[in-house]
Amino acid sequence: MSSKLIGVGVGPGDPELVTVKGVNALRAADVVVVPVMAAPDGKDGGERGRAEATVLHYVPEEKVVRVVFALNERADHGRREAAWDAAGGRVAELLTAQGTVAFATIGDPNVYSTFTYLAQTIQDLVPGTVVETVPGITAMQDLAARSGAVLTEGTEPLTLVPVTAGAAVLKEALNGPGTVVAYKFGRQAHEVAEALRETGRIDDAVWGSALGLAEESIRPAADLDGGPLPYLSTLIAPARREGGRGGKL
Repeated sequence: MSSKLIGVGVGPGDPELVTVKGVNALRAADVVVVPVMAAPDGKDGGERGRAEATVLHYVPEEKVVRVVFALNERADHGRREAAWDAAGGRVAELLTAQGTVAFATIGDPNVYSTFTYLAQTIQDLVPGTVVETVPGITAMQDLAARSGAVLTEGTEPLTLVPVTAGAAVLKEALNGPGTVVAYKFGRQAHEVAEALRETGRIDDAVWGSALGLAEESIRPAADLDGGPLPYLSTLIAPARREGGRGGKL
């Protein structure tokens, strides 16, 4: 039988937002891999990530395997590649020994996820591996629900921008039509606030972090003072809407 690697989206942090299909996939897998951040020495830093904390609501700890990924390495390309090779090799070993491995990822496995790179590596290391994904609730959906922000109406487009690509990319999107969602902007909060003000989009915008967790914070973007925010912060700048109900139909 072919080995199987399943990327399971476990949502933004609230364990109640894992889908029934996701829970079933986690429980049916022989082992569940969770990504952990590397310490300066490249080893397991010991910190329990959001994906692992969510998974442990549904499967016993002995079924969970922590694998170090270079989640926080951006400057040293060689070190990042070496970490990816090591992580892929560890998951390849698990696939060979266990058969079915689930990889838990926050949000959705097909939206800016570590799983994408892992799947590419595994298909090279373990040819014939069947790769599947189980969709998960994204941070923008959760923030929209918790804040009351409407993501799209009628014919409006929706633009998703990772601010790690640069604040200029966000500003370009804000100058366009429709709703703009920004991910991973905590380290560039000042630049994001400036872009919102320059484009006249700050009044209706909202940001949130740690959604569904004890430290959850959801506030108007107008409250941004340029101070640092959690890395995994999410911003929604709703479309400019005029004409009343159904105005964009």
